[in-house]
Amino acid sequence: MAIGTAFRAFFAALGGGEAAKRIEQALSGPAIDSKPAAEAKPTPKPKKPARSDAITLLSTLQREARLLDLVQESLDGFSDAQVGAAARDVLRDSRATLDRMFAVEPLCEVDEGGKLAVDASASPNLVRLSGAGQGEGTVVHRGWKATQCAIPTWSGRSDEALILAPTEVET
Repeated sequence: MAIGTAFRAFFAALGGGEAAKRIEQALSGPAIDSKPAAEAKPTPKPKKPARSDAITLLSTLQREARLLDLVQESLDGFSDAQVGAAARDVLRDSRATLDRMFAVEPLCEVDEGGKLAVDASASPNLVRLSGAGQGEGTVVHRGWKATQCAIPTWSGRSDEALILAPTEVET
């Protein structure tokens, strides 16, 4: 069959015209897959991650700063001084964890209380305006930005992906 097709194409191309142009396009176009459709392998769908990055971040903040222990604890039986003492360590360690993973920096170089000229076309993701809405204003909060994102990839079992902290047992 291929020889017959080749002869027909050869003589059609010799005749010139539209047939010759179509043959030229077919020969210079992308290669045609010679496998029948039944043999072609379907493109694999990307796997859904076994664990959300948010869960990994929360787990890391618990492991390195004991954030969940402080937040989930009932504070009713503790004095303000006790809560403050516990919070100091948690906040220090949380900051170190966030700095390591995200390299957090102020978004604006102007200190709080300083003046900042705001362009009318400023993105609301960069500047949240209150008041008149443009011109020069007072910086109330400098904002924050991450200069990197280094969340570790989960390598545990999928049935443990939602565990934030293991049970600790002293023996």
